[in-house]
Amino acid sequence: MTESATTPGATAEFTIVRLLDAPRDLVFRAWTEPGHLTHWFGPRALTTPLSMISTDVRPGGAWGLSVVDGEGNAYPLSGSYREIVPPERLVFTTGDPANGEGALASVVTLTLADLDGKTEMRFHQAGVNTDEAHAEASKAGWVEFFDRLAEHLAAHADSRGVARRLGESPM
Repeated sequence: MTESATTPGATAEFTIVRLLDAPRDLVFRAWTEPGHLTHWFGPRALTTPLSMISTDVRPGGAWGLSVVDGEGNAYPLSGSYREIVPPERLVFTTGDPANGEGALASVVTLTLADLDGKTEMRFHQAGVNTDEAHAEASKAGWVEFFDRLAEHLAAHADSRGVARRLGESPM
């Protein structure tokens, strides 16, 4: 895993690179299908109920979900898709959940490269109204999400790295 953070001007940005032991198509679907997102998106202490996830995976389409704590409090996150090139690139916006006005917080660019059945995932988040401290907290959160993503992907790829659809039994 490679991580870097910089703060050019008034915005903050960072990049996280992970090598995932899963085919690129499966990694892309894990980012765009609610049936996958429910298993990995969010911190370990929270859940992301399937009933609270929506994805309209097309340029201009909206995405939204809520992570829920043990007391039932929901914390919504949302944005829109800007660019979709399956299974190699996904660009989307995300709002700042602490901003009640719903202002755009950042743009995420996800690129997926095939490396002999594994996937190099390059995640770049550039903040629009994000300071460096918020970017550092966001980066730490994404690292935890990506640990969960790696675990989820391992459960959905067979021993040869071939993707299985949700609900299929291991071979």
